[in-house]
Amino acid sequence: MAVLRFEGCILVVSGNTIKSLGLAAAAGMALLSFGPQAAQARETASFLYQYPAGVIVIKHSERKLYLTLGDGRAIRYPVAIGKSGNAWRGQAHIQGKYVRPDWSPPAVVKAAVPSLPNLIPGGSPRNPMGERALTLDRSEIAIHGTTQAMRRSIGTAASFGCIRMLNEDVVDLYDRVSVGTPVVAIP
Repeated sequence: MAVLRFEGCILVVSGNTIKSLGLAAAAGMALLSFGPQAAQARETASFLYQYPAGVIVIKHSERKLYLTLGDGRAIRYPVAIGKSGNAWRGQAHIQGKYVRPDWSPPAVVKAAVPSLPNLIPGGSPRNPMGERALTLDRSEIAIHGTTQAMRRSIGTAASFGCIRMLNEDVVDLYDRVSVGTPVVAIP
């Protein structure tokens, strides 16, 4: 088995599948062109709050998610937060990490939108979880990607409580954190 690196994208192949390095490079370039966007460097910002490195801080008033780096710096991502009455505050931690997860609408979402199917498979362009989901130790709350149609909701208060990110941003965050990472939501 070989691991090939192309501009931050990792392609794992068996020797039987790809016989030559030239073909492997072509396959890797195809993944970069057509597959989910690879994690890229994001905006680093000043962060004056006193949290240690490795904490996710969701700042509702800014509609931003910060991954603290220490030394007064953090990686900043735009997010959609819970709409009025649905935004949560407090402390949590990442309980699970999922790639293109299936999604079943929670009861509150199904009641608001009864036409939703009971299950939307992972990878479907209609799946609101997008490319990645980081579930929290709070009932039915996750930090997750989005659909193409919902991208314009980023920067607003639009969800039923989840933290919605652009798919390219949630892939980047997913690659930087692990199960157990602390999450704090502040005003």
